[in-house]
Amino acid sequence: MPRTVKARADVLPALAEVFREYGYEGASLSLIGQRTELGKGSLYHFFPGGKEEMANAVLDEIDGWFETRMFKPLRDEADASAAIRAMLADTLSYFRSGRRVCLVGALALGDARDRFAERINVYFAAWRDALASALVRQGLDESEARPLAEDAVALIQGGLVAARAMDDPSLFERLLARLETRLLPPAKS
Repeated sequence: MPRTVKARADVLPALAEVFREYGYEGASLSLIGQRTELGKGSLYHFFPGGKEEMANAVLDEIDGWFETRMFKPLRDEADASAAIRAMLADTLSYFRSGRRVCLVGALALGDARDRFAERINVYFAAWRDALASALVRQGLDESEARPLAEDAVALIQGGLVAARAMDDPSLFERLLARLETRLLPPAKS
């Protein structure tokens, strides 16, 4: 029996997991209805633009979380090292130690990539640029900070794929631990 939902935001976590698990193309309205426990009429009430509006709403939610929890602190936090440590901890937590697929990354690899190309590019560029900003505040030259930030974002995304492919969440944790040593200055003795 369809459930009663008071706000569109209540549906977003279930939608995100459907898109993570099945991709944009594989997420049929029937499957979305099953997972959200909403009928098609309710889904279209909350998302008149259909599946594309649903995916964009989920991406808005992801963008907001990353902007608040990671990108803004990386850009603005006075203690850049603390912001980088927090980014790594939040990354581990958000992606459930490598057990959770990056939805933006999954969209980038799927058939829907062109449909969401600008949003995907903005997400990854924002992460790279925010991290580069923190690295510069730690004392790295911009010419070193930007490539290191790019490597870090690529390592995180690749680590998610490898941890899932190898069914080894500890792989993701080990990669983040090694990444921390690359991103943070050595402790002063």
